[in-house]
Amino acid sequence: MTFLKQVVVVAGGSGSRMKSDQPKQFIAVAGRPILMHTLECFLNFDPATRLILVLPKDHHSTWKDLCAKHGFTHPVELVSGGATRYHSVQAGMALAQSEGVIAVHDGVRPMVSTATLKRCFETAWKEGNAIPALAVVETLRKLENDGSSTWVNRDAFRSIQTPQCFRYDIIQTAYQQEYNEEFTDDASVVERMGVSINLVEGNRENLKITTPEDLHWAEYWLQKKSGDGKD
Repeated sequence: MTFLKQVVVVAGGSGSRMKSDQPKQFIAVAGRPILMHTLECFLNFDPATRLILVLPKDHHSTWKDLCAKHGFTHPVELVSGGATRYHSVQAGMALAQSEGVIAVHDGVRPMVSTATLKRCFETAWKEGNAIPALAVVETLRKLENDGSSTWVNRDAFRSIQTPQCFRYDIIQTAYQQEYNEEFTDDASVVERMGVSINLVEGNRENLKITTPEDLHWAEYWLQKKSGDGKD
């Protein structure tokens, strides 16, 4: 199945919850910045994937220095982020070619599997969109005014990940809408147009690195992956 694959990687996070002086996307895990591992997930899936990286303007030089340090030479198109995630994706979309499938991915999700990427891209190409999701395995409680209750049916819920993938024509039209605070992710932007969203299976390792504990897990998993060559 041949079509142009593009990814807008949004990486505007800080290191505050990591208790780090540097932005979390630049923290080294398994010898290289998290963001570099993230981009390589897409290159391992399809080396022809077009990479668009959205970073705060004052982080551009840091990224270029890290690329030189680690010998990362694959072409990456840089663009500055906006005031919100919506505006950052919109800025990345401005560089996209008007064809194929565009994925939008968090810069600090460096453990998305090639199987998940395959499901996302191919479903989006056939059906218009696809986002990775996981069944909720923990018991849920609903907060009430006088406490909490366990009546929540977890089978009715899914945990959503990225990349969220869309055919170009669909996401391009969606991001011409006026910004709304209810836009929590790309699927919610597309859904606002009345488009149904397709869920595909994600992978549990594909967590968004947010805390120091997440870093420990990512270090273990990425070291293991590099050691056995498996995804």
